[in-house]
Amino acid sequence: MKNDKIASSGNQYQVFPIGIIRRQDKDTYVEVLAEYKPALKELEHWSHVQILWWFNQFDDDESRETIQFDKASYEAPPLGVFACRSPLRPNPIGLTTAKILAVDHEIGIVQIGAIDAFDGTPVLDMKAYIPSMDRVKRVHVPEWAAEWPEWVPEEGIGLKD
Repeated sequence: MKNDKIASSGNQYQVFPIGIIRRQDKDTYVEVLAEYKPALKELEHWSHVQILWWFNQFDDDESRETIQFDKASYEAPPLGVFACRSPLRPNPIGLTTAKILAVDHEIGIVQIGAIDAFDGTPVLDMKAYIPSMDRVKRVHVPEWAAEWPEWVPEEGIGLKD
């Protein structure tokens, strides 16, 4: 498909938060909006959940117009935004796999391990982490990232202090 076809189609999509990231003392959880509480059914049987969230602190014209980085915060060559996980991107969507610690269906809370999202971050969706669908057996990463850990730490990926 040609790029001009995509641009001229005029399609726009709306997304709505299904919840909010909350941080309270040392606890981190997703506070699910009332109308989405029934969507939590059976989630507690999974060990991890993929959380799609909105980089709301980077939702401005300058951030959305960023498509390349000359200097990454780690040793890397210049990168396009699709080759990194920066919050600066055309659609500021974040994705984190988090450990499920508890699910409270009544009040709509999913307590999770670490997540690299701030308190008050809108959550767009959650999906059960299914190893046969979400894990790749043979992967290749660029040489500059070869020393990175092979697995996410058990506690998850959190914010840097």
